Amino acid sequence: MNRDEFAYYLRLSLCPGIGPVNFRKLLETENFDISRLFSSSNKHLSALGLNQKQITALNNPQQDKIDQALTWQESDPTHHLLILNDPDYPDLLREIRDAPPVLYGLGNITLLKSPQIALIGSRNCTTGGASTAHEFAAYLAKSGLTITSGMALGIDKHAHQGALDATGNTIAVIGTGIDRIYPSKNKQLAHQIAENGLIISEFPIGTPPLSENFPKRNRLISGLSLATLVVEATRKSGSLITANSSIEQGREVFAIPGSIHNPQAKGCHHLIRQGAKLVDQASDIIEDIGSLLGFVATQDETQNEPEAHQLDAEYQQLLDNIGYDPVSIETLVQRCGLTIEQLSSMLLILELNEHIQTAPGSQYVRC
Repeated sequence: MNRDEFAYYLRLSLCPGIGPVNFRKLLETENFDISRLFSSSNKHLSALGLNQKQITALNNPQQDKIDQALTWQESDPTHHLLILNDPDYPDLLREIRDAPPVLYGLGNITLLKSPQIALIGSRNCTTGGASTAHEFAAYLAKSGLTITSGMALGIDKHAHQGALDATGNTIAVIGTGIDRIYPSKNKQLAHQIAENGLIISEFPIGTPPLSENFPKRNRLISGLSLATLVVEATRKSGSLITANSSIEQGREVFAIPGSIHNPQAKGCHHLIRQGAKLVDQASDIIEDIGSLLGFVATQDETQNEPEAHQLDAEYQQLLDNIGYDPVSIETLVQRCGLTIEQLSSMLLILELNEHIQTAPGSQYVRC
């Protein structure tokens, strides 16, 4: 793509009131020759459906923002601008009706052409959910899928990290300008992804973290991906927006079930009731979509599990009494007939050997 065409796309994308859907309609009207829009009369632009405010904006472009984007692109080989008719634009994303006309990319742009799976979930995830996201992401990345997520805290963060730790590929779709890192706690993760994967945004350089932009970017996460996997989510989680976008876009949705007492599992249970596929191991996903891509589930999902420790009868009885739902130490006193001092010591041993983990509210749950 030449510099002038990038400039035209930026000029139209920065025009107030022209979203992705109208942008594409205008392109189709002009047979994707965007330059014709800027040589048209105001009468012709009005006939295309533009109001006076939009026509004025087109005739008075935000040249400083256009120059800023072009200068950013040209300043580093890892900086990329992609426009809708660019051959490097991701094919799956181009299929959705509100595909962004301009994408800003930082990192390895070729990953946009790789087969992707969206792995998303709650920002306030449990310890178990974080571990599950990391393990599923690592397995799927090793199997050849690129892990796509939103670089938020919680499940997103652990999904990206799982892919990176497995030396796999990952893409972060952010809700700010490409030059902003949000949240700031993910600064180190963002640098890792930029160096070893790809960060993309549809928002102009300098765009701050505005709350209305994060739901918008969710359609990109699903639109880039063959399928969406939800690890943990409440009923009001933004992850359900992404999952619903995936359904609307004709993509597969997977969900991992959890305890009926865990509010972070209720969103997944809702999706399963709505038709999402229940999965409890990563190979289920590879078997489902892998045949389309020539993948084979050859990885051993137990290879990274901790070595089993032989438990004596007393510890095994305690483990059986804990179960897979969170339980308090007071309840365990009643179930086991042990003192709090005895239980505290035994629980510590079980936790160190990774048989149990702590849960919110000073509770315990089996791994």
